[in-house]
Amino acid sequence: MASVQSSASTRSHEPNTCNQAESTLRLYSSVETQRIGIVAGWGEYPMRVAQALSRRGDEVVIAAIQGHADPSLEQLANEMRWFGVCKLGAMQRFFEKKNVDRVVLAGKLFKDRILFHGFGWLQHLPDIECVRTMIRPWFSRNSSMTDDSLLGAVVDSFERRGMHVVPGTDYATDLLAEEGCLTNARPSRAIHADIEFGWRIAKQMGGLDIGQSISVKDRTVLAVEAIEGTDACIDRTGNLCPRGKWTLVKVAKPQQDMRFDVPTVGPRTIERMAAAGGKAIAIEAGKTILIDRDRTLRLANRHGICIVSLISTNRSLSD
Repeated sequence: MASVQSSASTRSHEPNTCNQAESTLRLYSSVETQRIGIVAGWGEYPMRVAQALSRRGDEVVIAAIQGHADPSLEQLANEMRWFGVCKLGAMQRFFEKKNVDRVVLAGKLFKDRILFHGFGWLQHLPDIECVRTMIRPWFSRNSSMTDDSLLGAVVDSFERRGMHVVPGTDYATDLLAEEGCLTNARPSRAIHADIEFGWRIAKQMGGLDIGQSISVKDRTVLAVEAIEGTDACIDRTGNLCPRGKWTLVKVAKPQQDMRFDVPTVGPRTIERMAAAGGKAIAIEAGKTILIDRDRTLRLANRHGICIVSLISTNRSLSD
């Protein structure tokens, strides 16, 4: 969703570790079948969450966002309906009619297209609940239109309607990257130095809610991700550094709410990196979604790209 956290409720959802997520999954698995709603944006993440819920025997109700969600999601849904990106109230009424009380926000929203193309978000004909939800971040001097502000307001809106927004990784725990070097290729000393240099900067950027990724070579920042997303950041880096062998550092925000906008890496990331001459990706263990893990690592090994998954407080790359 650009890529779809809450004021008071956001602060209570500090990042889950893999162990915490597994404990939550065991808790959910011990109760009767549930009816879970998914607000599905672009990418494979909504598909993986729906698959995990189906394997658990839960009923899956999907509000698919037009121009973003994959139509094949319908094969995994007990109920699915399409909605415009600004039809927040309509989505909530759909879930209420289906007796959904837990909702997962999964997938990317193209924030630049929604806010800055044409007449902005108003051209998407927002319903009353969407307008009510967006008024504060849009007009308040003490707020902003960052992902945390916008998506936090969306989470609050669902919570007011009695629907608890939960992280998709509470159900699909296997999607979170574990600590370690995940590929055959290992980081050189130069890459190690670039990761150490870039990690601190990327964390500071995340704290400002600017973006999740930066590209680095020879301890020089080449490109910074903002509203355009990681793919465009990678493409831009390839143009800026035709010599290649640069590193992408992609981290969670210091205040990361695992309910939305979680860093994600998948096959598409590897293909873009290979085309742009990238040599390494550093991600944050337990806070990064690894989509289609086997294919992603197979592609990385084929292209000689190393993927290093690190805990923020322990960034040692030694064996």
